[in-house]
Order: sequence, then C-alpha cells, then structure tokens
Amino acid sequence: MTRTDSALARLVGDPRAFVRHDLGRRPRLFAGADADGFADLLSLDDVDHLVASTALRAPAFRLVRDGATLPASRVTRTARVGSRPIADLVDVAAVHREFADGATIVLQGLHRNWRPVATLCRSLEASLTHHVQANAYLTPPVAQGLHLHADPHDVFAVQTFGVKRWVVEPTDQERWELELRPGDVLYLPAGTRHAAQTTDQPSLHLTIGVRTTTWRDLVERAVSQAVGSMLIDGADQPLPAGWAHEPHTVTERLRRHLDAAAAVLGNEALAEQLANEVAERFWSRRPADLAGGLRDLLEVDDLDDTTRMRVRPDASCRLHVAGERMTLVLGDRRLTMPASLEPVMRRLLDVEAFMPCELDELIDEPSRLVLCRRLVREGLLTIERHVVSRSG
Repeated sequence: MTRTDSALARLVGDPRAFVRHDLGRRPRLFAGADADGFADLLSLDDVDHLVASTALRAPAFRLVRDGATLPASRVTRTARVGSRPIADLVDVAAVHREFADGATIVLQGLHRNWRPVATLCRSLEASLTHHVQANAYLTPPVAQGLHLHADPHDVFAVQTFGVKRWVVEPTDQERWELELRPGDVLYLPAGTRHAAQTTDQPSLHLTIGVRTTTWRDLVERAVSQAVGSMLIDGADQPLPAGWAHEPHTVTERLRRHLDAAAAVLGNEALAEQLANEVAERFWSRRPADLAGGLRDLLEVDDLDDTTRMRVRPDASCRLHVAGERMTLVLGDRRLTMPASLEPVMRRLLDVEAFMPCELDELIDEPSRLVLCRRLVREGLLTIERHVVSRSG
C-alpha cells in the first residue's frame, strides 16, 4: 500500500484486491470497515452544527421526501450579508420542521467545505486518480429520501450514525437486502440501482461519488482528435442534395474518410499523447489544499535552515524536465525553474518532513531557503507547527 492509498484502505481494507476485483465491476459490502464507525468524518452533532450555525445557502443543502426534492423556497429565507441581499439562506426552523415531518436533509459538496470529509476525499482522489465528491444524507426514523434509482458514477455509502436498510439490484445477481450500521461501507459501481430507507432509527451516511474517466471517454476523445487533425477534402461541405433517397451513393466516399481516420487512430503516438493530456487534465483540476496558508504567509520570511516543513498532504505536483528547464505542475498553476533543481525537488516530494539544512549535499543554504520560501508561497510546502493540547 502506498501513502496515497490510506483513505481507500480505510474504506475497503485491501486496496489492491478492491481495484483488481471490484472497482467498476461489482457491488461490495465492507461490513465493519471502521471500528470507530467513521465518527470523525461526520457526526449527528456535526450536521446540527452545519445546519444551525454555518449560514448554509442553497444548493449546498436540500431536503428530499419520498423521492422528490422540496422547493428551496420552503427551507430558505432572505437576509443581508453586508449591503447585499441574498434569498437562499437556510431557514433553520423550516429545515427542522420538514425533518420532523419525514424529510431527509442532504448536505452537498462536503468535499469542499467540511475538513474531515475533504481530507478523506483528497486522499481517495489521489489514490484512484478519478475525481471525487461527497454528500451527506440525514434521514429521520421510518422515512425514505430517494426511491430506487441508479447514479451515473461509482458510489461509496459510508454509514456514520444509526441504521439504514438498503435494496441493491446488481446487474448480474438477485436483489440484495441489507442494513448498514456505523462503520459499514457499501460500494456501488455506476449504474447500479439502489434505494435506502430508515428503520425505527435515524440514519446518517456519506455518499462519496467517484466520477471515473472511462475507456469510452478516451476513445471518443481520440476519435474527435483524429477527425479534427485530418485533412479531408471538402469535409465541411454538405452531402449531395437528395442523398438520403439513395444512401449507397455516399458510402464509397464515406469509407475513404473512415479509412483515413482509422490510419490516424492507429498511430501509437496519438495514444501516448492522449493519455498524457487526460492525466494532466486530471491533475490540473485539483485545487490546492491551502489550510494553514495564511499562517504560512505570515511566517515565511522568518523561515530558516532549521524550520521544519512538509509537502501538503495529497498535493498535486508533477515534474517535467525539458533541456535546461523544469516545469512544476501544481494543480492549476505551473512554475518554471532550472532543471538542475530536479534532484532537490524529488527529495522534497519523497520525504514525510524535512528541514532545509537536510538538503545541504544538494543545494547551498541561500538557494535552498529561496526555493523553500517560494514553494511555501505557492502552496506546495507548509510549515509544521507544534499543536499545544488544551487538556489539563
């Protein structure tokens, strides 16, 4: 297991076995995947806090009952933020009333705004190299939010509180009926029909969606690029008038165009180029995790040879060397620096934590301090701080 597999291991136990046998292939129940019930990710008290104390705005939340989403106007209110009026602020009392009447509270986009879930999702995303998102569903007793349906993406249902009864319809097996309890994880490949409802207990679970890039996506992209790069005589001219009366009159010319496209698609360089493009597109769409970044900016000028720092967890950093220049791809940004710094960068990316003085055999002190300060400002490195316990 690599360092980036920790979140996946927490959900499924053996990441290698899961990827080999289950991912994208079959539903799986991982009973008791977490002995502590995933309580650190999202608890009932956490949902209460998010709803009551964080000024949620639609569509960051919605309410669902019996398969239908309630109109936002029933659970939002108008307010002012500074001098600007807003009309989609959560109406906490209205949310409470609808919940008491059987509605499921859905918190959307928790991979963006709830730190414990965001951390798990970033690690899972780095491991799978498919984009990850997360919603939460809090359902009162004896209630159902969504009816039997299928999602267009893979799903991990992570039970964190209470009990929920699920119905799952695998494509090649008989219907499953099962209950999820805190610590259980249910994996559903895209297209698997499912529904869930509570028993006499309330339920809180996270739905972690994995928006996979498929082989079909790559083939369609390759065909589009191949056709776009072809020099086809008269390609943008209309088919002859009346061709649909005698379709056979265009088949020969169409066959020639298809043969030309097939020749382009058969070029090995196209496959390599396309794979690299899609990989870069994935990494460039992962925003940096800049937690603690304000403190870093305030302290970066005082950084010295004994300041302890580390690469931010699950940071996106790719190195590309061409001649005497090296490019660092940091999510949506690119930094250019001398290729001679490649050994230094690879050392930084390979260690858990370090002090600049530990790079002494690779780079002189003034240069390494300049480099480290720049990487802190760019959000790749963060300064370690001792956390003082409040107990006692």
